[in-house]
This record gives sequence, structure tokens and C-alpha cells, in this order.
Amino acid sequence: MLSKIDKTKFNTLIEISALINSDYRNIHALLTQILESASRLCQSEAASLLLVNHIRQELYFEVALGSKGSAVKNFTVKFGEGIAGWVAAHNKSIIVNDVENEKLHLKKIAVLVNYPPKTMLAVPLRLKNECIGVIELLNKKDNMVFSRDDCEWLEIFANQAALAIGNARNFESVQDEIQSLKQELHKDKGYHVFIAKSPVIKEKLEMIERVAKTDSSVLLLGESGVGKELFAEQIHLKSPRADNPFVRVNCAAIPEGLLESELFGHIKGAFTNAISDRKGRFEAADSGTVFLDEIGDLPLSLQAKLLRVIQQKTFEKVGSDSSVKVDVRILTATNKDIESLVEKGEFRSDLYYRLNVLPIYIPPLRQRPEDIPELADFFLKKYRAETKKQFSGFSNEAMEEMLSYSWPGNVRELQNCIERACVIGKNDWIQKADLFIKNTPYLDEQSGESGRNLKAALTVFKIHYIQQILKENHWNQTETAKALDIQRTYLSRLIRELSIKEN
Repeated sequence: MLSKIDKTKFNTLIEISALINSDYRNIHALLTQILESASRLCQSEAASLLLVNHIRQELYFEVALGSKGSAVKNFTVKFGEGIAGWVAAHNKSIIVNDVENEKLHLKKIAVLVNYPPKTMLAVPLRLKNECIGVIELLNKKDNMVFSRDDCEWLEIFANQAALAIGNARNFESVQDEIQSLKQELHKDKGYHVFIAKSPVIKEKLEMIERVAKTDSSVLLLGESGVGKELFAEQIHLKSPRADNPFVRVNCAAIPEGLLESELFGHIKGAFTNAISDRKGRFEAADSGTVFLDEIGDLPLSLQAKLLRVIQQKTFEKVGSDSSVKVDVRILTATNKDIESLVEKGEFRSDLYYRLNVLPIYIPPLRQRPEDIPELADFFLKKYRAETKKQFSGFSNEAMEEMLSYSWPGNVRELQNCIERACVIGKNDWIQKADLFIKNTPYLDEQSGESGRNLKAALTVFKIHYIQQILKENHWNQTETAKALDIQRTYLSRLIRELSIKEN
């Protein structure tokens, strides 16, 4: 037991408990706050929170504080390896006040990041008495050593962190189940309105009429924002499977460690928080269609499994040896050059040829200007209702502006533009100035006009900086997000909003 109750520590503990009970969805921020509090109250120079990946039998750094925090997050630790690995394997705390002579100490990370620890305190994160991770504190300040009292307080903080992780995972599981139920209960709803007037898109729809009658794989190609998902919907709706599920999966939006379970499901006990059997997207789409968006981001480790689904219509859930048989049609889409990925060895050639049976290229909006007025009117009606404003339409100057613009973000950018115009517009007609096309900071920069205000300068800097980090990480969004120390979903949103493209 703690020798005495420290008022400051006790109050901090209450604050963290309140945060966990009020909002645990921003799990990374909450874990960071817990770790910062533990480090401050136990007076350590640096701290890390590692989580266990039971499938790979390793620990990865979820949060790392201190001067070398960003560098440390590039490493993983094998289960049972080093002090953190030992704590995870034995589910026990450890105090090491002479790290240099400790046999368990993994020196290679300390050497590579140039941060030699002298003292270390590590405790397990326990969820239902199972270790799901480790909190470790490094180098007690003022050349002091960690005490048993420090260990007991850190164990309390570890319990709070484990509770936060458990709550967040339960929340994600519930959301997934709700989403699956919605797909089952409302399988005939949720489709987008398809707007088309240009001859080139009408030709694509005629092709889709023919393609839809088959069960062959279709690969939809085109720039980001052209509406590839809408074309996938049309293939499904015009097919014999139209009354059955249409299941969408964005391969780039789901973390690599969770993607296999999302696609193929898992059995009870397959990994932490797998408290029951769970269907994956393929099983949920049985007798229907699976649409795999951003297929170019599918990890190599899962490409072989997908190939087997195409060839044999079978797969195994995570943690299971039993095969599941499904009858699904597979539609895929990408804005990447898949052939280039195949040449680089980043995408399996055999899988590419199976997916590319019926390729359909969706042209960008700038190559089908006839669709712009139709789409603009559709979005105007939508956002006119949402903003409760009575716009009569677009002025001639506004329409000319839209028709002369290149729309690098395609239909998605046009939609955002109309929404913004409805929000800021004051007149009966949407004016050219309301569209804000020429004044968008990153568009000004491309056209040679420089924004003078701070917001414009920050936007231009943000675009160039993110592009540079993406290039350094070969446009891998997961690795780029780690380098930028932001969530991958936030990076994806920035790329969309800033129209950042691979060049």
C-alpha cells in the first residue's frame, strides 16, 4: 500500500478518471495525458506507453515522451525482449535502478536514439488480468532512483490507461456492429444520386449495363474525387445481386493491424478484446458485392488472402483454421498507378490480373464540363436546404468560373465549393466571389499569385511540408502519419482538403 496519500497525485488521478468516463474516443490524446501525469508525478525525464500486438507477438510505441520520443516511436520490441518485453511476458512490474548492468536491458534502441537510461520503472497495462501493454518511465530526475512508492502510483496510472484502452476498443466494436447492422437492415438505402449529362459518362454507364450482368471483377481507375464509389454502386444496383448487400471498405482508412480482421472477421480469443466471434466484411457481403476502395493501399500480407477469395471463394477468420465459403462479387478502385506498383514489387501481379478483368477508367471532371452545371445545381439544392437559404441559382459569372476551373479535386472539390458558397453567400444568386475558387491559398500559389495573410502562408507551407514527408515515406500514409506524429485519419483528411497529389 502507498505510504501516504499525496494530494496532488490523488487530484490528478481523479481528473484522469473523469476524462475517461466523459470522452475516451480520442484515445491517443487521453493516453498521452495519462503518461504525462505519471511522468510528472514520478519525476522521470522520459516515458513511453507500448501496446502489445498479439498477432505479431511484439510491442509498439503508442506514446513516447521526452527529447527522443519521436525517434523511439520508429521501433518495436519483441514479446519477452528487453525490460518492456519481460514485463509484458510476465505481467509483472519491475524497478531497475542500475540499467547499465541489467541483463534484460535492450541496449540497441538506447544506442540508436542516443539516449542511455540509468534508471527505469516499467509496469504492465492489465485488462481483465491480461497484459495489453507496458508503461515505462526512464531516468528519475536529479539522479534519484525509483522507489516502491513510485511503482505503486505508476500501477494505478497503468490501470487507468488500460481502462481507457478497453473503453475505446469497446466503443469501436459497438460502432462496427452498428455499421454492420445498418448495412443489413438498410441494404436498399444509402446509395448516392448519380448525376450525368456528358457523353463520356453516358458511355461509361452503357458499359456498366453490360458489365453488371457478369460476376467478373471490375477495377475502377481515376483521380481522387471523380466518384469511383458511385460507379461501383451502379454496377451493383444493375446486377442480379442488387437485392443483396453492398459492402464498402476503404483499405486506406483502416489501420493495417486491423484490416485483416475487418475484411475476414475473427474468432473469440484471436487477440485482445476479441471477446466473441465476429463477421468480417466479406462474410457480411455474402451473396452480394464487396467494394474495396483504395486497393493500391492493401498490404502485401493480405494480397495473397484476397487472391484466394477470388479464386476459391474461401478464407479463414483471424485465429481460425476453419475455412469460410462466400459468394461475393469483388469491385475495386484506386487512384494509383497499379502497374507501377506491380513493377516495384509492392503489388502482386497475379492479384492485379485477377482484379483487372474489366478495367473502367473514370475521366476527371475537367474532361467532362457538361456535368458541372448539373452537379452544381444538385449540390446547391442539397446545401440550400441545409443552410435554410433561398438561393435562386448561380450568376453567369459564377457558372463561367466553375466551367473554366480545372477542378484538381474533381467532384468532391466541387461539392465542397458549393457547400462553402451556400454558407457564406448572402444574395439571391450564388456569386463568383462566393465560390472562393481563385482565392483558395493553395490554388493561388499554383497560379503564381501569392497569398499575403498568415493563414494563406500557413496553408502553402502545410501543403509543401506534407508532400515532402509523403515523398520521403514513398507516399505510405501510415508511415507518414507516424513521422508527422498525427493520426492517419487526420492525415487522409488533410490530403483531401488540401488536394495534395502524388507527382
